[in-house]
Amino acid sequence: MSGAEKVVSVTGASGYIASWVVKLLLQRGYTVKASVRDPNDKKKTKHLLALDGAKERLQLFKADLLEEGSFDSVVEGSEGVFHTASPFYHDVSDPQAELIDPALKGTLNVLRSCAKVPSIKRVVITSSMAAVAFTGKPLAPDVIIDESWFSDLAVCEKLKLWYMISKTLAEEAAWKFTKENGIDMVAINPGLVIGPLLQPTLNTSVEPVLKLINGAETFPNITYRWVDVRDVANAHILAFENASASGRYCLVGRITHCSEVVKLLRDLFPALKIPEKCADDKPFTPTYQVSKERAQVLGVKYTPLEVTLKDTVESLKEKNFF
Repeated sequence: MSGAEKVVSVTGASGYIASWVVKLLLQRGYTVKASVRDPNDKKKTKHLLALDGAKERLQLFKADLLEEGSFDSVVEGSEGVFHTASPFYHDVSDPQAELIDPALKGTLNVLRSCAKVPSIKRVVITSSMAAVAFTGKPLAPDVIIDESWFSDLAVCEKLKLWYMISKTLAEEAAWKFTKENGIDMVAINPGLVIGPLLQPTLNTSVEPVLKLINGAETFPNITYRWVDVRDVANAHILAFENASASGRYCLVGRITHCSEVVKLLRDLFPALKIPEKCADDKPFTPTYQVSKERAQVLGVKYTPLEVTLKDTVESLKEKNFF
């Protein structure tokens, strides 16, 4: 157990990725100070309090992304901070208030709290491929996206990609702030995260899988950048524990068009009704590549997509989502 005696903090702990980060940290012996919006909301905290080691080594704190100073007590006395709290949904009526402010102001709020704590050795932030891949450059099978790419805000604005804007602004601001304030930061940029759910609610990134197994007539003409939630959580911890980790890490296990995914699901679950027809008759969106080099050096090993899909569907079934 490499975390024995060490104290770390996790923001937005009841979320999908963060819950797994907390679980793996507790498994490794860390003491975890975790922020949630409301520690008394049993629906949001029950799954965290049930984790192995939670009784002895998990402390819950109330914090709000938009409230200046509300993370001070969360990060006080920690060696590492994992900032994962950030809203993610597609249907928004006010992108500024619902996505951009919590992502951008929230990140700076957490980092301002970190700047006051000399014991913090490193901050790991959960960014996204949303902050990497949307450059307006055409994608094709021979194109390799890597960590040097940053999504183009003008391109995203034109296409109304508000979530992509929120993650890009937040990550850019984080790099600027940590540089100016001498904070050691690493960014993790996962693709579409699927895999088993610890929390009782459905999260946005798992929704596309649920739709495919829950009576959809057609599948969307989309190419996905898949990654397993357990690999993402593990990468966060590797980024904290590995002294030589630095910069950004793109995390994408496999890139497939949705037509491939429905084939895999049909093989895995022959009893389920999986759509056979694409939602439109346009050419399929192209596949491309995301560099795995840096993630490999960090020590990330990817779970095969078949295993991740199987575990996702079984988890959705177990939680009665379909």
